[in-house]
This record gives sequence, C-alpha cells and structure tokens, in this order.
Amino acid sequence: MTITRRQALLSTAAAIAAPAAFAQTDAWPSKPIRIVVPYPPGGSSDIIARSIQTLLGDMLKTSVIVENKAGANGNLGTDFVAKSAPDGYTFLLCDVGALAITPSVYTKLAFDPSKDLRGVTMLAYSPHLLAVHPSVPANNLKELVALSKQKDLNFAVTATGSAPHPAGVALERASGARWQYVPYKGGIRAIQDTIGGQTQLLMNGMLATLPHVQSGKLKVLGVSKKTRMPLIGDVPTIAEQGIAGFESGTWQGVLVPKATPDAIVQKLNTALITAIRSADVRARLAGQGAEVVTMTPAEQDQFFAAERKRWAQVVSAANIRID
Repeated sequence: MTITRRQALLSTAAAIAAPAAFAQTDAWPSKPIRIVVPYPPGGSSDIIARSIQTLLGDMLKTSVIVENKAGANGNLGTDFVAKSAPDGYTFLLCDVGALAITPSVYTKLAFDPSKDLRGVTMLAYSPHLLAVHPSVPANNLKELVALSKQKDLNFAVTATGSAPHPAGVALERASGARWQYVPYKGGIRAIQDTIGGQTQLLMNGMLATLPHVQSGKLKVLGVSKKTRMPLIGDVPTIAEQGIAGFESGTWQGVLVPKATPDAIVQKLNTALITAIRSADVRARLAGQGAEVVTMTPAEQDQFFAAERKRWAQVVSAANIRID
C-alpha cells in the first residue's frame, strides 16, 4: 500500500499533537473552574452545586466558582456551556431530566443537547412534591381531583416545559383532574406565589419545596417516587393514590461541551462522585430529601436519551410548544 505525502503529513501531525493533548489533560486543572447553573439561586440545582463547591475545589486544588446564568427556562446558561471551550473549565450543573424535555418543547433552540453536550455524572435525585396552599380543602389526591372539577385551580410551574410542567400534565391526564398552568421564571417564584395564594398548587423538587412544607406554609398531598420518603413518611406516593407507576422528579447532573477530552471527563467524574458521596454532603442532602445517585458518563448519556424519549410522548400529547 502506498502512503501518500498527505497521509504522511497527517500521521506526523497526529503524532506531534497526541503528547500535547495528554500534557494538557495531565495539567488539568491549572486555573479556576466554573460551574454554570442555568437557573436562579435557591433552586435544587443551585443547592447541589453549592453543596459540593468547596470540597470539589479542595480535591482538584483549584477555585470552583458557581455562576447562575438564568433565563429562557435554563436555555441561556445551557447554550453558554454548549458553546464554551471543551477544556474542562466550564461545565453545566442542571436538572438533566428537564434538559431532556427541552428539545420537544422548543421549536427553535440555539443548541442541541444530544449533539453539543456530553454527560459526566448524575449527582442526585429528589422527587417532586405535590403541594397546595394550606387553605385548599383537599388532603389527598382524590380530594384534589374532585375539587378541581368544582372550581378553578391554578397550577404553578417553574417555567413552560420545565420538568414539573409535563409531570403535572401527566398527573392531570391520568387522574382526570382539571387545572390551569401558570408559568414562572424559576421554582422559587412558583413556590412564593403558591405560598401567597396567587396559585393553589404546584409540583416541584423536594429539595426546594420541603422547607416550606415543614414550616406549614405549604401542605403536601403526595410524593412522585415509587416508595415513600422517610422525611415525610406519612405522605403517600402518587402511585399509592391510584396512579400506578407514576414517578417524576429532578435529576441533578453535570454535562460538558461534547468535544471535552475523555481523560478530563473521567477525572471530573471521579472528583464529582467523591464529593457528592462524602459523608457530610450525603447527610446534608438526605436531610433535605435528596438521594445521591451517580453514573458513568456513558450511563448518563443513556439516561438522557431514555428521558428524552419518555417525555417527548407527554409533551406531544399535551401540545406543549414554545416558538
């Protein structure tokens, strides 16, 4: 076989570039790392990011900065990371399940999460809580469904197309309930208006919602997990209340630009898993209703693909679209 001059030059260039790439990976990190949370402060992703910030920095021997880039239901911050240099210094910490819903909801996106991002690891899962304003005269799902057929109920969602939105749609369709969706720009605003009585109910991540249930500002009627949560053991699951197999929630995980080198992804995966599994962080999150769940990069990519397929059916049936 004849080797052309072009092939020889390409082989030589690859041989020169390979050691340089390995050297770059070995030196990583050599400057501060930025965790981009594409939602406002105070939500589940923000809580997770700040819980591991210091420990992650100690392990990687560099500064770790948490930056909230909220806007467009998480799309602003996600697009920023997708277009960032694939060098391991900027990564996304978000609700991976919600990100899987985005391509089905938006007719136009500046990025394609499947093509522009790759998974590093999942970090934690917390179910949604179905909660109402204390004045709502319902103490379980059956009573809430009956009430929704008698009077108008406003359902607060963190944003159109966010994870609680199709979860609420799926519950509405399965239970026969009727409610009107009121979109917000973040989970905190949705919670605040439900506490204030401007909206009557919501489904939201347990991490951000539980403190308001514990303080009596919200009344919880169900949890969207297969099994009951020890922190609120007397609250039945939605599945127990007649919606067989119902499960939803927030899945916090980390993603990086697609072209980020495998060696950096693996090193980041190891550091993130060590940080989130530390006794202090695990105990702190458990006390707030979050379960530590970690994955390999390949497992997270598979999870993302499955979630995208699962929720696309709900979004399509409910005709949830944003131009």
